[in-house]
Amino acid sequence: MNLAIFGATGATGRHLVEQALEAGHQVRALVRNADGLPIAHPRLRIVVGMLAQPAIVSGVAQGADAVICVLGARKGEASAICTEGARSILQAMNTAGARRLVALSAYGASETRNASLFIRFIRKVIAAKMRDKDGMEALVRDSELDWTLVRPPVLTNGERSGRYRAGTALKPGVTGRLSRADLAAFMLREAAEGTYIGQAVVVSR
Repeated sequence: MNLAIFGATGATGRHLVEQALEAGHQVRALVRNADGLPIAHPRLRIVVGMLAQPAIVSGVAQGADAVICVLGARKGEASAICTEGARSILQAMNTAGARRLVALSAYGASETRNASLFIRFIRKVIAAKMRDKDGMEALVRDSELDWTLVRPPVLTNGERSGRYRAGTALKPGVTGRLSRADLAAFMLREAAEGTYIGQAVVVSR
């Protein structure tokens, strides 16, 4: 597949890029600084630019069989990075004619906000980040794309195990965890198979 990845320099994004290349895909990744993704590969094209540059973003999405968005706010960044990023990416996909989108959200967003006392507590602790995920989900749902929202619980830096569950009604619970490597593997599989098009899927160990 030809893949466009946004958020490639993040912890999950790097796993995505590495696993996509390992699987034989062509990858185009938007980065703010070329040094942020120290991976050299003949099937990887790194595009330096910002999400606020429509022509560059649509160029990244051009010809993509699937667009994968794993944006997330880092310390000190604006809390609306996911919402504003999704707005730019959706516009770019419409311009480029790209249809398939797999976007990273979080368990506890939107209608899962009241899933448990633990989730309600988490939403208070990281309120701005969760509101950002809510906003992103609303934009994606309102689009006419073939989208999938992926909602993991707490993410870890563990190894790729291949042992995880996925489902639209899955409830991870307080102990729910998922390694970023397994998250990347699931998102790549979903981009190719389209099992959850038009749905929000929870993925957890």
